[in-house]
Amino acid sequence: MAGAEPEGWSPSQLRHYTFPLEKIPRLSCKDPEAEKLINEEKPVVLTDTHLVDSALKWSLDYLQANLGSGLCSVYESDNHKFMYFDEKKARERLDYNPCTRRLEITFDEFIKRLQNAQGPEEKRVYLQQTLNDTVGKNIVMDFLQFNWDWINKQQQKQGWGLLTSNLLLIGMPGNVTPVHYDEQQNFFAQVKGYKRCILFAPEQIECLYPYPVHHPCDRQSQVDFDNPDYNRFPKFRHASGVEAVVGPGDVLYIPMYWWHHIESLLDGGYTTSVNFWYKAGPTPRNIVYPLKPVQKMAIMRNIEKMLCEALGDYREVGPLLNIMTQGRYTLMDTTEVNGNKVMYTD
Repeated sequence: MAGAEPEGWSPSQLRHYTFPLEKIPRLSCKDPEAEKLINEEKPVVLTDTHLVDSALKWSLDYLQANLGSGLCSVYESDNHKFMYFDEKKARERLDYNPCTRRLEITFDEFIKRLQNAQGPEEKRVYLQQTLNDTVGKNIVMDFLQFNWDWINKQQQKQGWGLLTSNLLLIGMPGNVTPVHYDEQQNFFAQVKGYKRCILFAPEQIECLYPYPVHHPCDRQSQVDFDNPDYNRFPKFRHASGVEAVVGPGDVLYIPMYWWHHIESLLDGGYTTSVNFWYKAGPTPRNIVYPLKPVQKMAIMRNIEKMLCEALGDYREVGPLLNIMTQGRYTLMDTTEVNGNKVMYTD
């Protein structure tokens, strides 16, 4: 049974983009169709899991009183975009200038920065903190009351690996996490406020132009959704996605290798979310052909990693791949070249 869009927001709070979007199904977790979509590794919004009911009271005041005095990871940006980057890779690239900066500060300090970040000249902030044993006892009790029975059954039914982390996300209105993909399964639970989630299937990789694996922004798209450069990224004209606005209590299943762009609604107040990340299940012994798009993405990543390690210099990877493909796998539109049947054409 399909659910209605959550109340509490309007289309005027959504950013405008050039690509077409369809709706992600909103279903009860008891609906067989929801189970089918998860089995097929397709996104779905689940409206009644009660996964994080015990966290729905997590206002900023409540978190400030109960989260504890430990340090939190907070990212700072000059604009509304918070693109992930690999800090280790960034240190190895003298030519890379990160667009965000990570701070390790207390939650009290985060609240101060949040309150001071209202002016147009102020830096924006986004808390992305792993829920661990440094939090206060009330947060621990809330965490233990999550609907672990439901999510553990999902993990077992899907044959996923271990839960790797729960990430607490607190963002300002209008904050954007640009499109990227993860190598883990994700149940994205909304706690406070509303977020728009735009997803693209793995096979859209050729339209989204990811950074090379060795780049600090690995797994991120090079395309700026606000101002796409069609000369550099012509196939982005053919990109198409699916979207949903999630509100308190909603849980969005984001399958592994699905591209996702997440934004807190404009003029919508602060947003709070919790991620549940799971490792993929074991690789099946018998590979079924043709390969799925997610398997092809994994192969591409492994080839890049192998070449980078073998060549010893990431700058040689691109030229070698060009030598391998140009004029060999981009042949003229014909079925025969020099008397040989052609298997690969434009």
